[in-house]
Amino acid sequence: MRTVTADDVRFVELDGRVMAALLDGDPTAAEVALTGYFLTDRARWLWRYRLDQMAADPGNARWMARLALVDDGAVVGHAGFHGPPDESGMVEIGYSVDPAFRRRGYARAALVELLRRAAGEPGVRTVRATIGPDNAASLATIAGFGFVEVGEQWDEEDGLELIFERPASQRA
Repeated sequence: MRTVTADDVRFVELDGRVMAALLDGDPTAAEVALTGYFLTDRARWLWRYRLDQMAADPGNARWMARLALVDDGAVVGHAGFHGPPDESGMVEIGYSVDPAFRRRGYARAALVELLRRAAGEPGVRTVRATIGPDNAASLATIAGFGFVEVGEQWDEEDGLELIFERPASQRA
């Protein structure tokens, strides 16, 4: 099996209309075949959170979730930023791969795409990733991309997280 690259994955914005439909348990609004992964309690928590962010500031929508599709039309996961850059120019990345598609390189492809996008955005100076210390797969995914551990935090949803950052301008 060949290695998946960022060029193998196409990212399509997941808009508020689709997120609202997913909250209602309707995956057909996306107009692509979504698996039950997008309807889990964890996914629904994320859609509600992102919808609340977009309601507070509709201009934030372009920073939120994007579906990750491959050539055959399969949706392998989603990726995006936690919001627009903060006052210091920091954006936090987030990505998730459907368990049926894991261990094939899709998380790495999503990371490369997010880093490319951050580098191309005016005002973005730093890219942050927060990862649970026991999440070996995500820690391995960011390895080799210049992320440096800068601290830790307690997240109400995810518990203890290690904080990693790297310059947005650094080549992916």
